[in-house]
Amino acid sequence: MKFAICGGTGFIGGALARYLEQSGDEVVLISRTASGGGGRERWKTVSWDDLDADLRTLEGLDAIVNLAGESINQRWSDKAKRRILQSRLDTTEKLARLVAGLEHKPKVVVNGSAIGIYGTSETEVYDESRPVRASDFLSGVVESWEKAADAIPVERIVKLRTGLVLGKEGGALPVMALPYKLFAGGRVGSGKQWMSWIHVYDIARLIRYCIERPEMSGPVNATAPNPVTNDSFGRALAAALHRPHWFPVPGFVFRAVFGEMSELLLAGQQVLPKSAVEHGFEFQYPTVDKALQSIYGHGSH
Repeated sequence: MKFAICGGTGFIGGALARYLEQSGDEVVLISRTASGGGGRERWKTVSWDDLDADLRTLEGLDAIVNLAGESINQRWSDKAKRRILQSRLDTTEKLARLVAGLEHKPKVVVNGSAIGIYGTSETEVYDESRPVRASDFLSGVVESWEKAADAIPVERIVKLRTGLVLGKEGGALPVMALPYKLFAGGRVGSGKQWMSWIHVYDIARLIRYCIERPEMSGPVNATAPNPVTNDSFGRALAAALHRPHWFPVPGFVFRAVFGEMSELLLAGQQVLPKSAVEHGFEFQYPTVDKALQSIYGHGSH
């Protein structure tokens, strides 16, 4: 199969490109510059300007995966908020224009999204059937991103609502692991807030699974079937790193350092992958203990 990935040089996109290549698929990365593949010569990389001039590289695609957008892992100043939102809308709108110009359109686009669309709660359980209401900055961004994806002219759109993606090569986990490596790890805030997570290898597998199954469309929660509290996550991380879990970090410290973004860790959400499970997807890493042992032990992905 032939896939194009927008955002293929990022943490999730890079893992997806490697997984697709190992599956024998052809991968094309769409980047801001033709050299945006980061030295990965085995993957053809085209820039948006290249595609504006000549769309033939995208003819014959089976699917496009759009994961592009500025990282939310930064202090949310007013300028940062505008960049976070606009980067997602701009790329999705460009993609819609390019697909409209293709003679042979892919049948499916998997467009990035996030579980932030559900808002936060210590008591609610969310799956894809729950209505969404933009109640804060992040849920508003994700809702706008999903609406922009609706304009992409293909038969099927999958909106991949991603949780905390666990992997050694990027994302939030290396930052979260650092205090433990320094023997200063512990719960954050109350420790009771839910963390809905997924192993990076499972999210790559899930993306391809969604593409292969025409019955899967609309929102798909990219989270493992066993969310955990922050305290339980910390204990599993401590065990994987052979470190103590003993030094709690008060919520006000996080708020002082990270501002509004601190709510990502201080106010969680319990999200279940109902669509993936009902369509027969089997997680290789269904529990956080297994996922973290895989990442920090032998034979990790």
